[in-house]
Amino acid sequence: MRILITGNMGYIGSVLTAYLRTKKPDAEILGFDAGLFGHCLTDAAEMPERHVDAQYFGDVREFPPARLENVDVVVHLAAISNDPMGNRFEAVTDEVNHKASIRIAELARDRGVRSFVFASSCSMYGAAEGGPRKETDCLRPLTAYARSKAATEEDLAQMDFGGMVVTALRFATACGMSPRLRLDLVLNDFVACALAANEISVLSDGSPWRPLIDVKDMARAIEWAIQRESTNGGQLVRVNVGSDSWNYQVKELANTVADLIRGTRVSVNEDAPPDKRSYKVDFALYRLLAPKHQPGVSLEQSILELKGGLENMNFQDASFRHSQFMRLKVLESHMAKGRIDEKLSWL
Repeated sequence: MRILITGNMGYIGSVLTAYLRTKKPDAEILGFDAGLFGHCLTDAAEMPERHVDAQYFGDVREFPPARLENVDVVVHLAAISNDPMGNRFEAVTDEVNHKASIRIAELARDRGVRSFVFASSCSMYGAAEGGPRKETDCLRPLTAYARSKAATEEDLAQMDFGGMVVTALRFATACGMSPRLRLDLVLNDFVACALAANEISVLSDGSPWRPLIDVKDMARAIEWAIQRESTNGGQLVRVNVGSDSWNYQVKELANTVADLIRGTRVSVNEDAPPDKRSYKVDFALYRLLAPKHQPGVSLEQSILELKGGLENMNFQDASFRHSQFMRLKVLESHMAKGRIDEKLSWL
């Protein structure tokens, strides 16, 4: 099996490549990445790319069709990966997350790729009142990032796939330790706050709902999608990926971190306006389709692994929200030093 992973040098990809190398030792794994965050290694004993057979560098907006020669599976992770970056680079987010994704899917189909796995997001549910959101419920994307994922799914649904099986994994909010750790994710942020300042400052009123999933369980879901046949759900599946037990209010997450990291205080901005991005998610379809690949990491385990990883790094930066642990700050640093332009292309 020949697997191409776009965005393999990111937060998720760095975990995924090692996981797939263990689970599929005979597979040929290829990486394709712009390298914008390649230097952002955190508590890494080795380069994650040692697990790939070949590493290619490039912009997904200029993806070369030849890279798909004899490829069986495409795992498309590459994206402008969060709301702050999406808000700062809205047009680029549509180009990268939406238009480039559809072009790569079409190229994959035309080259005879068997399976296309798209990393989508539950953030598309946006402001979702009432019960947990199912795949058939209306989408209410509130940010450029969420809109780009929704637009990609909509265009995928209109495609002629030929013989290609397409799986859109609507991931819950990512968390957990990675060789390229991000601290611009809610749980990761709280653990960093607890270790660096002994205080978690919840910037909202703490009431919004968020479903979470550990990055290792995201890798498990991708393994399932790679081998999924059309008889299991259809030629195109759009599926929420996570666990019902991992639907939490933001203040619950903060308090759980404080319980596990002694001496941590929690302050909630009760006067903050409500965060409209609030949604609970129903994961019943994922349980039905992927019973052997269900999330196995507990919230407590994720927190303790983050704690251990950060302690190994001697992490003490109470101002980390302004540091290179934040993906937007990395891009801004590249731009300030003349390495990339406003379209996030290398100069």
